[in-house]
Amino acid sequence: MLDAMTETGKRDAGGFDEFVAARSGALWRSAWLLTGDIGKAEDLLQTALGKAWPHFGRVNGDGSFEAYVRRVMFTTYVAWWRRRWNVEVPAAAVPEQAGAAVDADLRRDLVTALAALPRGQRAVVVLRYVEDLTEAQTADVLGISVGTVKSQAARAIVALRSSPALAREEDA
Repeated sequence: MLDAMTETGKRDAGGFDEFVAARSGALWRSAWLLTGDIGKAEDLLQTALGKAWPHFGRVNGDGSFEAYVRRVMFTTYVAWWRRRWNVEVPAAAVPEQAGAAVDADLRRDLVTALAALPRGQRAVVVLRYVEDLTEAQTADVLGISVGTVKSQAARAIVALRSSPALAREEDA
């Protein structure tokens, strides 16, 4: 920790620590009202305090450091908004795995439609679209030509599109 320095415009670490301890709750509430998000409010307050800290000795002389921090917080928030920086969006609950998010009825209907396909078409669909293999990789795994993979995939897609198991209520 830096030693407390003189009033010649240099930092007073002890005074800054006391200011943060006393006013961080009120500043965080303001940041939360600006951002509407707990995590972004914490980031905004931390960024504003980091930007304002070097100026503590100079600005705090007349007791207006809190107003200065609020101004820094607001201009930082506006800069983030203009930049539209939304790197992360926290969620209240951890999302389920991608496959588990699909509706159970749709999953059942998809399994039914896949079971109606011939084995070769089913294998191509699973390898190409579920396992995300290339046509060449699929051909290699199944021991068939790339042309056969393409034709089997095309036939399977036509069959799946016309499958009654996958017919939507809007289509009926």
